Amino acid sequence: MKTKSRVEEKALGRSGQELMYWPTEKAAVITVENFPMLGKLTALRFVEWVQNNPGGVVSLPTGKTPEHFIKWVTHYLNNWSEKEVVRDLEDGGVDPSKRPEMSSLHFVQIDEFYPINPEQHNSFYYYVNSFYLSGFGFDKKKALLINCNEIGLPKGKKLEEAWPENKVDLTLRFRQAKSAEERMQQTILENVDQWCAEYEERVQKLGGIGFFLGGIGPDGHIGFNIRGSDLNSTTRLTPTNYETQAAAATDLGGIEVSRNRHVITIGLSTITYNKECTAIVMAAGEAKAGVVADAVQQERHVRYPATVLQGLVNGRFYLTQGAAKLLVERQYERFRKKESLTEQEVEEVVINLALEKRKKLRELTEKDFEGNRFAAEVLKKRKEGREAITGEIEKRLIERIEHGSRSELNTRFLHTEPHHDDIMLGYLAYVVRRARDASNKHTFLTLTSGFNSVTNEHMVDQLLNLKHFLVSGQFDKLLSENYFAPEDAHAKNRDIWQYLDGVAENNTHTRHEGEARRLLRNLMTLFDGDGREKMLGRIEELMNYFKTRYPGEKDQPHVQRLKGMMREWEAECLWGYFGFNSSSVKHARLGFYKGDVFTEEPKIDRDVVPVLELLREIKPDIVGVALDPEASGPDTHYKVLQVMAEALRMYEAESGRHDMKVIGYRNIWYRFHPSESNVYVPVSLNMFSVLSNSFNNAFASQRGASFPSYELDGPFSDLAQKIQVSQYQMLKVCLGREYFNEHPSPLIQATRGFTFVKMMALPEFYETCMTLKKSTEEL
Repeated sequence: MKTKSRVEEKALGRSGQELMYWPTEKAAVITVENFPMLGKLTALRFVEWVQNNPGGVVSLPTGKTPEHFIKWVTHYLNNWSEKEVVRDLEDGGVDPSKRPEMSSLHFVQIDEFYPINPEQHNSFYYYVNSFYLSGFGFDKKKALLINCNEIGLPKGKKLEEAWPENKVDLTLRFRQAKSAEERMQQTILENVDQWCAEYEERVQKLGGIGFFLGGIGPDGHIGFNIRGSDLNSTTRLTPTNYETQAAAATDLGGIEVSRNRHVITIGLSTITYNKECTAIVMAAGEAKAGVVADAVQQERHVRYPATVLQGLVNGRFYLTQGAAKLLVERQYERFRKKESLTEQEVEEVVINLALEKRKKLRELTEKDFEGNRFAAEVLKKRKEGREAITGEIEKRLIERIEHGSRSELNTRFLHTEPHHDDIMLGYLAYVVRRARDASNKHTFLTLTSGFNSVTNEHMVDQLLNLKHFLVSGQFDKLLSENYFAPEDAHAKNRDIWQYLDGVAENNTHTRHEGEARRLLRNLMTLFDGDGREKMLGRIEELMNYFKTRYPGEKDQPHVQRLKGMMREWEAECLWGYFGFNSSSVKHARLGFYKGDVFTEEPKIDRDVVPVLELLREIKPDIVGVALDPEASGPDTHYKVLQVMAEALRMYEAESGRHDMKVIGYRNIWYRFHPSESNVYVPVSLNMFSVLSNSFNNAFASQRGASFPSYELDGPFSDLAQKIQVSQYQMLKVCLGREYFNEHPSPLIQATRGFTFVKMMALPEFYETCMTLKKSTEEL
């Protein structure tokens, strides 16, 4: 029998749903509207548990998932007696008269990369010390921590001496050592394994974990218990899989680093040792919906590590609506209780039915509808019959294709993106089709600096390239002409044209010269330098800097700026492909993006006003926005959306431009269902070639896919193509292959992919976004 705490009863009351829909759901679930509310719920439940369990054992997560959890707990602890906090605690189900005794708790670190220096800011040891031991006021003497410098090393040996290049060969566990170094490493591995066994024993002696909070990884892992982990696993040193490595790439400075790192993690049975443990997995966004559905609805299996929570009476999944989207019974109950259905809701059900049956919409039968609970409800709630419903949906799908095939004329577009490649990965075909008509005006705005996506190795390569051109004297004439003056807009365009000439000629030297010209210009801008020798000195300083920093280390502000300028150069090269010069490409460099673990909340003066000023300048008719309303993708996307919504509200109010449209796009992190999109842009094999060629040539820092998606081990452009092809396949099922193969338009006959976007009037766009005030909750 699943019992509910007072906090959970309050949350369930707000959600209007049950704790569990047995037997389909095999674990308890509580849903909230959005990511910040998810953090607030977990914070309230944690505080409640601590109140009732002084001296208890807690294990809390690292990474970006607990951002709002940490903010809310800290807020409550620092303002416990404030009237607003007292009211908030009472409303959430927490007794404000009983302050939680944080220093009484025992803390258990969940996991850590191995090997990693614990002093690095991207180590989990550093994280838990900063946010939990210091931030929450835990007693360090009562903490079980994973400090790699203290695990298994011979006296006087350092991690980097034991594991050159941070590579750990786990085959030494079962094969003979072939050298003195391997014999030492073999002994270290044995010592690490023994340490893990003793760590497990120490947790058990405490009675096991009383409160566990974790996220869920792209393969369904909790802790670092990846897909395939034994449900009875204990604390251990273990390798990871590709999905986990891709997810860790940002923390560790690239997939090249994370591929070579193993992890020390508590096991699944470590979490469940205490059968009374309150174990909560939190997840936000539709990107997590699949792994969440498996964890909640599948039987316990090593393929789904989080199914281990099904065996705990207090096991929970706290989810946003997007993360709960594939929980069938929960969605059916919500659907069944609706008095009426929107066109989009009907469309989603019927399209899903067509895809499930692999039938054209027109071929769906009464039996098909009656055999699907959602489709059967559609027939009950709608007066129209099956044929009218499927016919109307077919008509709308065709209209959306026709809309996507047309281009606006005499229109001013402002295309915005959180990062420098989001527009091209999200809706390049839409942009290109409208760029072909000279009556349209296009401006491209990147909201953040994007420096986190540039590796130190890439910077060293670029600096060596520049050094070659300077030392060889190839830039002497340009230097004498003051070519590299930062304010020379024409010369900036010449950098781009030089590079693109090299692409056209397939001439590496010409491309490298274009790159070197822009890098030298950027250095001149940053350091106010105007001499060859001075710049060579700067190059040596920077190369030493990049070679001596650990991967993933937060850079100094001027280096962040330089890396961001590399990304800005790449964006200018991309749009140069399509005939736009640098004056059409804007860089906002919003201040909330600083490279910290948790990105700051946007602020009106610092982040919104610069966008508002550009809106005043451009006076756009259509604004393109990355539509990621529930933080399912990168955290930056979520916060940029708030900036754009607030800037548009302010501009609409002062200008009276109520006629503006917003074109919402989604890229590799977040996808539209066909029912959510109202414009389908055809993509041909030729456009796929343009996508791949332009991405790999323009985005040199991303060519090696150092920060890839967990879905595909390769460049983002390949994943974008894969998604667009899958969207074409969906429409081909619904409309039939004949629609495409026998269509009178060569454009439709050539279609092999679709980009889904959503055209919205301003009020509809605002409804899809939380306001800035609501998203920050005034913390």
